[in-house]
Formats: sequence, structure tokens, C-alpha cells
Amino acid sequence: MKRLLSIHAWLVFAFLYLPIAVIVALSFNQSRFGVRFTGFTFDWYVRLFSNERILEYLTNTLIVAVVSTVVSTVLGTLLAVGLVRHRFRWQNALRYLLYVPVVVPDVVMGISLLLLFDVVRDAIGWPRLSLFTIILAHISFQIAYVTLVVRARLMLLDPSLEEAAKDLGATPWLTFREVTLPLIMPGVVSGALLAFSLSLDDFVVTFFTAGPGSTTLPLYIYSSVKLGVSPEIHALSTLMVGITILVLLLGTLFWRKRA
Repeated sequence: MKRLLSIHAWLVFAFLYLPIAVIVALSFNQSRFGVRFTGFTFDWYVRLFSNERILEYLTNTLIVAVVSTVVSTVLGTLLAVGLVRHRFRWQNALRYLLYVPVVVPDVVMGISLLLLFDVVRDAIGWPRLSLFTIILAHISFQIAYVTLVVRARLMLLDPSLEEAAKDLGATPWLTFREVTLPLIMPGVVSGALLAFSLSLDDFVVTFFTAGPGSTTLPLYIYSSVKLGVSPEIHALSTLMVGITILVLLLGTLFWRKRA
């Protein structure tokens, strides 16, 4: 039985990661067409970084990911603290509403945000579709993920630690800064990494909320694939996978250090 489970696990990992390994291998292939490996080269990476348009799209992607992650992490952490440590009207309804951005299909999310931006623009003449609207759209679903992760961490935290700090004369803000925040920091970092990863590779919501001059890497890859997959796309996909893995490794190292 143990042997069968091990074989099943390896098959699952192969199914998940073998396509990624193929893309990585093809990004170093000299052949421009087909999947036959004819030699090792870095030419596609050189061409990739010499392409000014791709560098612009990479900059746009990082701006959206970083800004939306920072904002959603702050707002999501505060929302989680409010849901766990305070009592107010409609609290249970708000708690269940957090799952809506998680379970709603991305297409529905993208269309609804596009319609919302259109209604607001018709009313006040702003905002037009741009990087700003992409950032707002990403924050709208990132907050839910950050809140759920931080809330799970807070549920495991003993409230008596915060009560002890208050009994010793600490103000609510001082208690949060010196006691609560350090204890929930692994959850905050995990939520931020999850939000960053979701923003980095989001296509559907970005597609509906992007405007002229606000193309991101996922949008560029999609438009390029329709014309034929080139080794430059393989190289770009490999770099995106590498950035995601690097972020996850940094998060793991931070988690182990905190532990």
C-alpha cells in the first residue's frame, strides 16, 4: 500500500510539473520551431531582455503586483483583526462575504469590475482604464485571501496575551504593534506572498480592466501565443516561474526563521 501511494504521489507531481519542465528546457533550445532539442543557448533570454516592450510590460506587472499586495495586505490584516477581536452588527454576513471573491469565477469578477468602472466613469468622469484600475481590481480579490489567511492565524492566538499587555498599561495600538502583529506576522507574510503570486499571473481580471498602455506580461503572453509560441515566450514564462519560486523560497525562509 505504501509503495502504491508513493507511485501515485510521483505521478501527480509529474503531471503538475512536467509541463513546466518542458517549457524551461525549450527556453534554452537553439531551435526556434518545434520541440526537438538541437542545442543549448541563452540567445532567447538575450533577445528577451533587449526587447523594450517586454521590459515595459514587466515593469507594469511588478508595479501592479507590488502596489496591490501592499495595500491588500494592510487592509486584509486590519479586517482580520476586526473580525476576530471585535464584535459588531452584520459580522457573520461580512465573514461569509469574504469567500465570494474566492469562489466567484474570474470572468464574472472581471466583467463586474469593468461595469463598475464604467458606471463610476459615467458619473464622475473617472477613472479611465489604466494601471490604476488594474490595481484596484487586484486589490478587490487579494483582500479576501489575505484576510482569510491572517484570520486563521489570529484564531490560533491566545487572547490572554493581548489582555495581559492591556493590564500592564499598554494602549490598544501599542498592544497591536508589540504583541499581536509579531505573533501573526507569519500569517501576514503568507497572505502577502499569496496575494503577490495571484497578482503576478492574473490574466482574466486584468484583461477586462486594462486600458491602453497598461499591458502586463500575462496579457502579452496571451496575445503572443495566438500568433505562435516562440522561444522568447518560453524564456519569459521560465522567468515568471522563477520569480514565483523565489518569492515562495523567501517566504519559507522567513517562516523558518520566525519558528
